[in-house]
Amino acid sequence: QVQLVESGGGLVQAGGSLRLSCAASGSIFSINAMTWYRQAPGKERELVAGITSGGRTNYADSVKGRFTISRDNAKNTVYLQMNSLKPEDTAVYYCNAVVRTANPWATGDYWGQGTQVSVSS
Repeated sequence: QVQLVESGGGLVQAGGSLRLSCAASGSIFSINAMTWYRQAPGKERELVAGITSGGRTNYADSVKGRFTISRDNAKNTVYLQMNSLKPEDTAVYYCNAVVRTANPWATGDYWGQGTQVSVSS
């Protein structure tokens, strides 16, 4: 089994910053892509940013230039640095990871429980 635990959410004023973390633990052999998604009330879940095991990144157009995704492979952790936050960034942020487990030997798609980010105007 693999667990993803997010942290770092909270309430911040527009223009402020937050740093989200997502740590993976369990029977992990390797982690491929790690991705942040978000879901605002009444909206579908959307991709925010992703990073491959080799460090290649991609971002939603709405966050380019403001958010930065990074990862620490030794700690099985992915980060999302969010700067210049806007009220429209308010959402529950979820971490996703594609993980190859050691026992059993398999590849699976795992999600964290989500962390709330609220940006006031």
